[in-house]
Amino acid sequence: MPVLPRFARPRARSLGVALSLTTLLAGCGNSADGAAPASTATSTEVTVPVAAVTAVVLDPGAEPRSRIRLTPPAGTTQQVALTTSSQVFQSIGDQPEQDFSTPELTLPLTATVGEAVSDTAPSSLVDLRIADATSPDAALAAALGPAEGSEAGLTMSPSGAVSALRLDPTPDSADIARSAIEQAFYQAVYRMVSFPEDEIGVGAVWEIHQQVMSGMALDQVATASLLERDGDRLTVQLRITQTPRESTWALPNGSGQLNIDRYEMTGEGTMTIDLGWPLPIAGDLTVGGEQAYSDPAGTTRLAQTLVDRVRWQS
Repeated sequence: MPVLPRFARPRARSLGVALSLTTLLAGCGNSADGAAPASTATSTEVTVPVAAVTAVVLDPGAEPRSRIRLTPPAGTTQQVALTTSSQVFQSIGDQPEQDFSTPELTLPLTATVGEAVSDTAPSSLVDLRIADATSPDAALAAALGPAEGSEAGLTMSPSGAVSALRLDPTPDSADIARSAIEQAFYQAVYRMVSFPEDEIGVGAVWEIHQQVMSGMALDQVATASLLERDGDRLTVQLRITQTPRESTWALPNGSGQLNIDRYEMTGEGTMTIDLGWPLPIAGDLTVGGEQAYSDPAGTTRLAQTLVDRVRWQS
């Protein structure tokens, strides 16, 4: 049985929801902004736009204050590991709960700033190369070998916001490995810290607003607090909430709609940022909650429990 999407993936994936006791209607996942991914020069490479970010200061914090910007110079190289996991449990009506979890995946990354911010380049281009990815799941671990050397890329503004994600798996990458790597990067880019345009100091609090497509349009608000600063190294606490924009979910391809009876997704964690490097140097963030949907007649109900985790480690 297909699972409702937690994140829209760059490549189309089938999904299903119950509209009656006997029928599952299939649709397709959307890309990051609801549009199809743009093909680039190679057959395996896709570039996915990432929804725009707005940062609003609630409290500027203590003096001294400054405008915080990530501007690593071209050629800067960073070694960091990204680990993600997703627990998903789904039930339809009185049927037994099913496990659609994504196994934990660790991606050792080499990040290289290919183009730095300048007067003519408002964003940094960061190239990512995956080394020997690992997973405690035997099936996924066995499929990861041919994916070594897969590449990705980020377009990042000086605030830290990501505006585009590029994915370029190796030609020999198995589908299970490609899907897991795509999901890991997609989770990561929507859990990044974005700094405001205003000057802030320790104790500052600001909100990071972003729309997330997860089969439906969600408003994501991350409340960020600057806990510590030591030179260019900053520790930021994040508290995240997601709220559907509508009370119903219009299914893909005109397949009907579901009532959103319950949608709770919240979480928190911390990220450590070094302004001289493009990616977090440490961090641990968990977001989870419960969701419930029903068909308009109220005859079928679908419930999900989800927990997503993103970790960074240098």
